[in-house]
Amino acid sequence: MMYPPIAVGTILQNRYRILRVLGQGGFGRTYMAEDRGRFNEACAIKEFMPNTSSGYALEKSRQLFQREAAILYQIQHPQVPQFRAIFEQDQRLFLVQDYVDGSTYRALLDQRLQQGQAFTEAEVITLIRQLLPVLQHLHGKGIVHRDITPDNIILRRQDHLPVLIDFGVVKEIVTRVHQVEADTQSTTVGKPGYAPHEQTQTGRAYPSSDLYALAVTALVLVTGKEPQTLYDDVMLTWNWQPWATLSPAFAQIINRMLSYRPSDRYQSVGELAAALQVLGPAPPSPPPLSQPATQALPQRPDLSQMRTVAVGRRPDPTSVRQNPPPPSSPTQQVTRPTQVVPPRRVEPSRQSEPSGWDDPWAVLVILASSAVIAGIGSWAVWSAIFSPASNPPVVEQPVDPVPEPEPEPEPEPEPAPEPVEYSQLVRLTPGETRVLEGNLKQNETLNYRIGAEQGQTLAATLEDEGVLLTVYAPNRELAGGRRSQRVSAWEGLLDFTGEYTVQLSPVQGVGQSDYTLVLRLEAAPEPEPEPEPEPEPEPEPEPEPEPEPEPEPEPEPEPEPEPEPEPEVVSERIVFPPGSTGTIITNRTSPDIIRRYLVNARQSQILSVEVLEGSPTFNIRYPNGSLVEGASGQSFWQALLPQGGSYQIDVVTNRPTPFVLDISVVDSVE
Repeated sequence: MMYPPIAVGTILQNRYRILRVLGQGGFGRTYMAEDRGRFNEACAIKEFMPNTSSGYALEKSRQLFQREAAILYQIQHPQVPQFRAIFEQDQRLFLVQDYVDGSTYRALLDQRLQQGQAFTEAEVITLIRQLLPVLQHLHGKGIVHRDITPDNIILRRQDHLPVLIDFGVVKEIVTRVHQVEADTQSTTVGKPGYAPHEQTQTGRAYPSSDLYALAVTALVLVTGKEPQTLYDDVMLTWNWQPWATLSPAFAQIINRMLSYRPSDRYQSVGELAAALQVLGPAPPSPPPLSQPATQALPQRPDLSQMRTVAVGRRPDPTSVRQNPPPPSSPTQQVTRPTQVVPPRRVEPSRQSEPSGWDDPWAVLVILASSAVIAGIGSWAVWSAIFSPASNPPVVEQPVDPVPEPEPEPEPEPEPAPEPVEYSQLVRLTPGETRVLEGNLKQNETLNYRIGAEQGQTLAATLEDEGVLLTVYAPNRELAGGRRSQRVSAWEGLLDFTGEYTVQLSPVQGVGQSDYTLVLRLEAAPEPEPEPEPEPEPEPEPEPEPEPEPEPEPEPEPEPEPEPEPEPEVVSERIVFPPGSTGTIITNRTSPDIIRRYLVNARQSQILSVEVLEGSPTFNIRYPNGSLVEGASGQSFWQALLPQGGSYQIDVVTNRPTPFVLDISVVDSVE
């Protein structure tokens, strides 16, 4: 059911007054409003528009809204709109956040394209550096944005900093609600072209997924082209070089962020920040980007931005130093040239003064003084010649010791890469052959999951020597015993109905290797009809004996009921992907199989389990095996864990059915 836009002036919750519509998409609308409870402060209200009138869908939306609100509440960063509240009114769900006054980078790019220009490399590098602290804050809390595009980055007018908006919350809620109603399995959040393959194909996202989308955003801004133009979907490579010229160092960083494999990208914001150091220190805060960048013209220098230098004092005309001492600090000093001042001309006095030679007593005093001075001078010369320490003492000037260079620390050996495991679903029909190609590194394992039925024949063959395969049955045991473990080819008759796994791993000692895997599934052979037995000749009739009296029949004992077989328990340990707090499991079950999933959690964490598709229920048990109160026969359960350990989640059903199970473990919000 599609609701019309809320009229301007409407007051929601007796608090929020609608001012105007900011935007609308297929998943909801965004309004600008004023919060009368916060002195009419501007805020943004996002409205979720479920395209359904199903009561189940509305209840599911409420549950997802509560869960996502708990995640958004943890984000406290000045470059992320502050989450305020959620509420429901007239069967509409609303989310309130701070309003950001500014322009999206999509709007800024459109302005530049109208003038035949795009963003410069320096501007894009500055944008990436300014967004790294935001992503560091999010990833540190286990939150992945999942929808980084030019439309979801706003240049705030107040301080000219980029603000990250729209965490894909409303879009994910709508997608998951529609999946349940349409009985589909795909879970995709992220704009096509910006989201990496692991996010669009499996719905899983890691911190490196955000860095991938950030690199695509940078290329769109610097080239002015959309991802569909820059990406070769046949060769699965990015071809942006014809549209932009980047420095070699920055081009290398962008290409690594765009790697197809998540393990080949930068694994964290810290790694990307360290790589950006080769581009030099970050420049000062740039001016507003609302105007397009143009070629710089010669202008008068801005004196407020010039470096301060020391200038020598103007020399004193009365005392000019011929050899000024060198400056004591390493700061460069700029001095003016020494001015040579000619001696002043002394004018003779107009009125003559009487001479001292006219007084005889003065003459006697002068002669006596001269004799005394001559005697002292002779004694000084005699002492200087015959003194045992005839050489004058040498005064040594203190010299600063030259510091010895410190030895450079030896580089620490790089740690061995952590093992990485991938999983991919392959749909095979009987009689079909699939050829899969790829490349595996030493620390990687790839699982191809294939649905098959009992009695069918599965064949798997590797055409390369650097990779081996292992085939597992649905119960996680080897499908063909030792014959199906670490081999180059295997073919066998399947004993169970369910999901088989063909696991690829490199040979020990091989750094990486290409592989070509050929898979073929054959239908179960039809049973041959049994030959009809030939009719036996009829025997000749014998004379009938006289009938004997029939004894009374004894009462037959009632058969004892056969005990029902206990269902088989198939256990699987759940390990969340790096940077994620949950996972989605797709499988099948039946009355004779219990799917048991083991999840490790700590005390005071929140465990959430939900059946997204199918009709089974689940039971949850404590690490000691006892049943959790209120967690029996449930399709949705969420609670704060009183103790830590390995919890058991048993999926049970009374009829064969496929199912999709959502399991997540998050820290509680204090």
